[in-house]
Amino acid sequence: MAEPLQAVIGYRFRDPTLLKQALSHKSFASESGTGADNERLEFLGDSILAAVVAHELYSGYPEEPEGALSKKKSLLVSRPSLAAWAEEIGVGAHLYLGVGEESTGGRTRQSLLANALEAVIGAIYLDGGYDAAAKFVRAWCARKHRSLLETDHKSRLQEVLQKKHKTPPTYETTSAAGPDHDKTFSVLVRIGPRELGRGTGKNKKEAEQAAARDALGRMKSGED
Repeated sequence: MAEPLQAVIGYRFRDPTLLKQALSHKSFASESGTGADNERLEFLGDSILAAVVAHELYSGYPEEPEGALSKKKSLLVSRPSLAAWAEEIGVGAHLYLGVGEESTGGRTRQSLLANALEAVIGAIYLDGGYDAAAKFVRAWCARKHRSLLETDHKSRLQEVLQKKHKTPPTYETTSAAGPDHDKTFSVLVRIGPRELGRGTGKNKKEAEQAAARDALGRMKSGED
């Protein structure tokens, strides 16, 4: 079961039913009558992930204060970051979904991918212990944390504006379109009454980052 996924994550389960549960959305559990979905494993994996990432940042940035470490941690464990990680290792192809979730694109939905990834971490922890789960998380941190941290456009924009204007930007959600399970948010960022940039995303944080990126791009090209 999910042999290719086990090869990619570099961990072979002694109890394969844990991996199946980690990949089982509640819609599948309900329709199949198994009752074993991944929500409890997700809860466990979220805590393991947070602990490992916090330790890596604490060790890797000995001079940085708590606030800076928290900001880095938030980026690394955010839904977009976890969904990207899940896509990279092909979690979507191995999900067990109910008919409705399957038909509405559940295999590519950020929330399902991120949740399943956390559940997989929880399953590895139960099957092989903390060290096995930490090894999986650390391998990802080593590959990805630098490029992910560079995508914090909001922090960069705030630094630029504080230095130049002594005031931070403000963000305004201008619209939220689409069904509840797949909304697209639009956000604009301004300083005072002046608009600096616009962006869209699947959640407000993602849209704000996109707006900040747009603002930085305009400033760099001399538009603003």
